[in-house]
Amino acid sequence: MAKKVASRKPAKPVLLSGGNPQIAKGDGDAPVQAYIAAMPDWKRGVGQQLDALITRTLPRVQKAVKWNSPFYGIAGHGYVISFHVFTRYVKVAFLQGAHMKPPPPGSSKDRNARYLDIHQGDVIDEKQFAAWVKQAAKLPGFLGPKG
Repeated sequence: MAKKVASRKPAKPVLLSGGNPQIAKGDGDAPVQAYIAAMPDWKRGVGQQLDALITRTLPRVQKAVKWNSPFYGIAGHGYVISFHVFTRYVKVAFLQGAHMKPPPPGSSKDRNARYLDIHQGDVIDEKQFAAWVKQAAKLPGFLGPKG
């Protein structure tokens, strides 16, 4: 008698408030790609584009998922860019963006951080974005909590 094998569908990603994927923290490209794959709807394409632009601009970039967001950084220098899914947009954080020329348009409660909000249908200015990424890589990064 043939044994019936249950087919397992991949588990649906857990989406937190605003549709942000809940992905276990981890270092490397794999958790970042898992986060991007779990981004809902049109936001997944934005995540793919951001990841490709950052990786193309900084070929040695180090990636991680921390605090349910992908982070991009430079070895020994710290994280300089992250992004996060919200209900109506994807928010890109330049952790030292206030020190860039020109600074990204979104202000922050943190005097150093600046943001770029990407809404459905927005076209990312790849040249300007790459310039911000290059500048971010030269500024002090976030090394994480001490202790």
